[in-house]
Amino acid sequence: MSDRPAETFSSTGTPELVAVRTRRVACDGVGGALGHPRVYLEMGEESFVECPYCDRRFVLATNEDETERLAPGAYEGAGGH
Repeated sequence: MSDRPAETFSSTGTPELVAVRTRRVACDGVGGALGHPRVYLEMGEESFVECPYCDRRFVLATNEDETERLAPGAYEGAGGH
Protein backbone atom coordinates (compact mmCIF):
# COMPACT_ATOMS: atom_id res chain seq x y z
CA MET A 1 0.00 0.00 0.00
CA SER A 2 1.35 3.45 -0.92
CA ASP A 3 1.84 6.26 1.60
CA ARG A 4 0.69 8.69 -1.07
CA PRO A 5 -2.85 10.07 -0.58
CA ALA A 6 -5.51 8.95 -2.99
CA GLU A 7 -5.90 11.28 -5.95
CA THR A 8 -9.16 13.20 -6.00
CA PHE A 9 -10.89 14.21 -9.18
CA SER A 10 -13.22 16.97 -10.28
CA SER A 11 -16.74 16.27 -11.42
CA THR A 12 -15.34 15.68 -14.93
CA GLY A 13 -13.13 12.85 -13.61
CA THR A 14 -9.81 14.65 -14.17
CA PRO A 15 -7.66 16.64 -11.71
CA GLU A 16 -7.68 20.44 -12.06
CA LEU A 17 -4.46 21.53 -13.78
CA VAL A 18 -2.75 24.74 -12.66
CA ALA A 19 0.25 25.96 -14.72
CA VAL A 20 2.98 27.49 -12.54
CA ARG A 21 6.42 29.01 -13.20
CA THR A 22 8.29 27.59 -10.19
CA ARG A 23 8.89 24.12 -8.75
CA ARG A 24 7.75 25.26 -5.29
CA VAL A 25 4.09 26.16 -4.78
CA ALA A 26 1.57 26.50 -1.99
CA CYS A 27 -2.09 25.58 -2.14
CA ASP A 28 -5.01 26.43 0.15
CA GLY A 29 -7.80 25.24 -2.13
CA VAL A 30 -9.96 28.20 -3.04
CA GLY A 31 -9.33 29.91 0.31
CA GLY A 32 -11.78 30.97 2.95
CA ALA A 33 -14.35 28.53 4.32
CA LEU A 34 -14.24 26.42 1.14
CA GLY A 35 -10.47 25.93 1.17
CA HIS A 36 -8.10 23.73 3.18
CA PRO A 37 -4.98 24.36 5.29
CA ARG A 38 -2.22 25.94 3.22
CA VAL A 39 0.34 23.32 2.22
CA TYR A 40 3.71 23.92 0.58
CA LEU A 41 4.59 21.54 -2.22
CA GLU A 42 7.89 20.82 -4.03
CA MET A 43 8.08 19.21 -7.47
CA GLY A 44 11.61 17.92 -7.04
CA GLU A 45 12.73 16.38 -10.34
CA GLU A 46 9.16 15.93 -11.60
CA SER A 47 7.34 18.47 -13.78
CA PHE A 48 4.22 18.38 -11.57
CA VAL A 49 3.05 17.99 -7.98
CA GLU A 50 -0.41 17.13 -6.63
CA CYS A 51 -2.08 18.69 -3.62
CA PRO A 52 -2.98 15.98 -1.08
CA TYR A 53 -6.13 17.90 -0.04
CA CYS A 54 -7.82 18.88 -3.28
CA ASP A 55 -8.00 17.90 -6.94
CA ARG A 56 -5.30 20.31 -8.11
CA ARG A 57 -2.24 19.22 -10.07
CA PHE A 58 0.39 21.96 -10.37
CA VAL A 59 2.25 21.62 -13.67
CA LEU A 60 5.46 23.43 -14.56
CA ALA A 61 4.66 25.79 -17.44
CA THR A 62 6.72 25.29 -20.57
CA ASN A 63 6.17 28.82 -21.92
CA GLU A 64 6.13 31.83 -19.64
CA ASP A 65 3.19 34.06 -20.41
CA GLU A 66 3.48 37.46 -18.72
CA THR A 67 -0.30 37.88 -18.70
CA GLU A 68 -0.95 34.51 -17.06
CA ARG A 69 -2.53 34.73 -13.63
CA LEU A 70 -2.49 32.11 -10.92
CA ALA A 71 -5.66 30.29 -9.99
CA PRO A 72 -7.29 31.37 -6.70
CA GLY A 73 -5.66 29.65 -3.73
CA ALA A 74 -2.35 28.97 -5.55
CA TYR A 75 0.93 30.66 -4.60
CA GLU A 76 4.36 30.43 -6.20
CA GLY A 77 7.92 30.83 -5.04
CA ALA A 78 10.07 30.23 -1.98
CA GLY A 79 7.81 32.26 0.31
CA GLY A 80 4.66 30.76 -1.12
CA HIS A 81 3.68 34.04 -2.83
